[in-house]
Amino acid sequence: MVIVQENRSFDNLFYGFPGANTATVAQLSNGSTLALQPLPFESGYDLGHGMQDFLTDWNSGKMNGFDIDGGPNAECYGPIGSCPASIPVNAEFSYVEHSETAPYFAMASNYVLADNFFTSQIDSSYDAHLFLVAAKSHIVNNPTNFPWGCDAPSGTTVSTMLPNRIVGPGIFPCYDDATLGDELDAKGLDWRFYAPAIGGDLGEIWSSYDSYSKIRYGSDWTSKVVSPETQVLTDVERGYLAPVTWVVPDLANSDHPGNGSATGPSWVTSIVNTIGQSPFWNSTAIIIYWDDWGGFYDHVPPPQLDTWGLGVRVPMMVISPYAKRGYISHVQYESTSVAKFIESIFGLPTLGVADARANNLDDCFDFTQQPSPFTPFYQKFPTEHFIYEKPSNRPPDTD
Repeated sequence: MVIVQENRSFDNLFYGFPGANTATVAQLSNGSTLALQPLPFESGYDLGHGMQDFLTDWNSGKMNGFDIDGGPNAECYGPIGSCPASIPVNAEFSYVEHSETAPYFAMASNYVLADNFFTSQIDSSYDAHLFLVAAKSHIVNNPTNFPWGCDAPSGTTVSTMLPNRIVGPGIFPCYDDATLGDELDAKGLDWRFYAPAIGGDLGEIWSSYDSYSKIRYGSDWTSKVVSPETQVLTDVERGYLAPVTWVVPDLANSDHPGNGSATGPSWVTSIVNTIGQSPFWNSTAIIIYWDDWGGFYDHVPPPQLDTWGLGVRVPMMVISPYAKRGYISHVQYESTSVAKFIESIFGLPTLGVADARANNLDDCFDFTQQPSPFTPFYQKFPTEHFIYEKPSNRPPDTD
């Protein structure tokens, strides 16, 4: 199972995690430093995190451009006129308060935390979710309208990426590339992609398979792309979990800055606890990662492997009865390492793009050990809190 959350750098979410490579101070463009400060999930801001933001933040590997990027490009949610007051000063140089990340710290302390995991893309969410299922992209940044994908309104475009990271002409966001879903179908293996429904609580913009015409206009769309995303909880409780499963959240449960909510850790914990207490535990690996850095500071320079990446470092956890216990993996991984792992476990051919170069997740597992029993993690919001989709009056996030 792959659980994808939103917009957090490693230093922002796992600040101070024992044994992990984290920073307490940020390097600024003028050569000075600034201490990272705690800031809760529910603070009302959203920092720029498109390609140009990456190039500014990264600054040719110096990782010292955040102070000339985050502030001027900050956005926020809320009534007109209230936004400027709700954007904290130096929000890009923050970490989430430990009281709110406690569930993530507990999972990482008991299983595997990877502190050298980078996104396969240098821009924001749309591209990230293409790499999730296709290990490649033709585009950069986000489409001009909602929803993103084949269901976008006529006239919607998304910029192409040209060599040397030049933004090219716009195209409609619906593609005919091969995906992991296609490979699983060819192998006769079942899969599910749980996502909010089109027109739901904004999570439909992260519904990856809506961008691939063979899935969107084929039988898989109604049988294997499942909405609402909370159905994963009831499906597992009723005795069904597909061999390969992806889960993306609605906005409130996504950890996305600016959504006014701190329920993301409990949402993730509800899925982990539901599987851990089910008959599926002994044969399951749960991989959790965040799709992009969200504009937050991270001190580790990402290796530059091609036009699209690598992007800023984000957290990744592996929870499984066969995962190493209390282990920090320092192996260099990227988003498409997850696709590589799926391909290796199920004997799928490589898609022949970023998954071909990515390191597998071998360092995270010990398949010779006896499956370890599961102990439930504490969650502030009970599982029942997530069963029903909740209406949202928040405006769409454009990053």
